[in-house]
Amino acid sequence: MSEVALAHRPTASAAGCADAPILRERGQREVFCGLTGIIWLHRKIQDAFFLIVGSRTCAHLMQSAAGVMIFAEPRFATAIIEDRDLAGLADANDELDKVVARLIERRPDIRLLFLVGSCPSEVIKLDLGRAAQRLDRRFAPGVRVLNYSGSGIETTFTQGEDACLAALVPQLPAADGTPSLLVVGTLADVVEDQLRRILIELGIERLAFLPPRRAGALPPVGPATRFLLAQPFLAETARLLETRGAARLPAPFPLGAEGTLAWLRAAADAFAVDPRRFEAVTELPFERARRAVARWRPELAGRSIFFFPDSQLEVPLARVLARELGMDPLEVGTPYLHRAHLAAELDLLPKSTRLSEGQDVDRQLDRCRAARPDIVVCGLGLANPLEAEGLTTKWSIELVFTPIQGFEQAGDLAELFARPLRRRARLAV
Repeated sequence: MSEVALAHRPTASAAGCADAPILRERGQREVFCGLTGIIWLHRKIQDAFFLIVGSRTCAHLMQSAAGVMIFAEPRFATAIIEDRDLAGLADANDELDKVVARLIERRPDIRLLFLVGSCPSEVIKLDLGRAAQRLDRRFAPGVRVLNYSGSGIETTFTQGEDACLAALVPQLPAADGTPSLLVVGTLADVVEDQLRRILIELGIERLAFLPPRRAGALPPVGPATRFLLAQPFLAETARLLETRGAARLPAPFPLGAEGTLAWLRAAADAFAVDPRRFEAVTELPFERARRAVARWRPELAGRSIFFFPDSQLEVPLARVLARELGMDPLEVGTPYLHRAHLAAELDLLPKSTRLSEGQDVDRQLDRCRAARPDIVVCGLGLANPLEAEGLTTKWSIELVFTPIQGFEQAGDLAELFARPLRRRARLAV
């Protein structure tokens, strides 16, 4: 390998956060519920439908969060639990069966139906697992019916995707023993196409993505399967894939120029790709990404940033901002910190970074106010009050909804953090 290619390899130092103490907090939290994962999942699996079994509040949340107009026909809806269901005046299972039957009759394009549990359905102990089995027997093979929980009682909002993909893993067909690569995590179609093209150019042609774009294209999995996580919040999905014999490839996540290169290298090393081929395939896109990120460095270098726990993207985002943009992550809070999945990321964080897991929002607000960071990354519920106090904020949910993975999106990712500073500067004038 040439000296240029060696220079692309991220190096961890003794200053990393791999062994840093973690402040674990348990208290009042400020997060969306897992139902919001449907917003990006229903766009990805094009013949799937997500039927939330919940309250009118669930319906209003999804309607407003997705920006769906009343005359649109998205691939999700809410089967509303009425007072008569709660009072036992109607059999909730019978009512659900009727709703599903009408839905499938009206939408013959549906090939995969998810019954999505919510806080209300869990509170009244409605067994959606058994309901899914019953309905699956009724409508198979034309429509498969699965279930998962999107409840926000004990989870953060990105765990809705983890629960959905975990429900798919037992349905994946067995692999034939040929080595293959599985990329796990919902990516925008444009990002998936870019990563697929690079991986195929590297010679990795036995390649699939989970979730697939069509329900009938579930990828096979087995002991010869190697998988790369594209998102850091898929702990249960990864565990279930490992029970099927698949092996996870440790790597940073494909965020920023450096992270994307290291993520691709993990696949290349696992499939014995010639280093010269790796360099030839990745050198130009890496350089484009590096230049795109460097454009924003003058505006961000030396700025401090504080992450409230919200999406579980916080650790890899802090790594990009610190290493590629010269920012100073004061505190990186995350709802759940999976040390094994984030090991490569923690190695690359500055040692001075405070790591926190979970949330006690009042205590974290006190630390944030004392630190007076240049940018605060937080949920919508905290952003406006902090802006009123003179702090500059970035909505964490925007980082989930926006395509930010891969080489071609590295500059867009950097720009997302420059925007709030520019907005603050304009308002100050």
